[in-house]
Amino acid sequence: MSDNQGEPAFRRKLKSAWQGFKDFIGRDNVLEVSLGLIISNSFQRIVNSLVSDILLPVLSLLPFIDRNMPSKFAVLRNGPNAPYNTIAQADDDGAITLNYGSFIDAVFNFFFIGIALFLLAQAYAVASNDTVIKHTVKCDYCRKYIPEKAKRCSFCTSWRDGREEQETSALAQR
Repeated sequence: MSDNQGEPAFRRKLKSAWQGFKDFIGRDNVLEVSLGLIISNSFQRIVNSLVSDILLPVLSLLPFIDRNMPSKFAVLRNGPNAPYNTIAQADDDGAITLNYGSFIDAVFNFFFIGIALFLLAQAYAVASNDTVIKHTVKCDYCRKYIPEKAKRCSFCTSWRDGREEQETSALAQR
């Protein structure tokens, strides 16, 4: 079970797999994505803390919102030991609950993460004179979305300034 050079086939395959892994992991875009995921995880924890620890307590001063929003629930079907004070009690008893408080908390988190990311993108655009948010338009011919600054469609290769129409009308006049 060895090849011409005396090296076992398994060892050769292992070396080839290791080299492939090193080539994959050493690419710039893999490192950028992994770094981005680590930073986004930290950013998510910061925004979750902002929502849960700072914004929701302030919003709880409103008469229709309670301070402990994530602990709000409705019992859809009771277990044998109803009533319940917490979601954990209801879950332990086998009750079916609708946890609307944690859903509202997740909606607030999503909304504020979106706002924070948008503000971060705007700050980056101001600092670097380059936009993160790329605006797109539909190609007049193939109806695909292309960058706003593109001169030609990358799908159908038509010109955005209407050169095809000018050439067609010029040919028709001849």
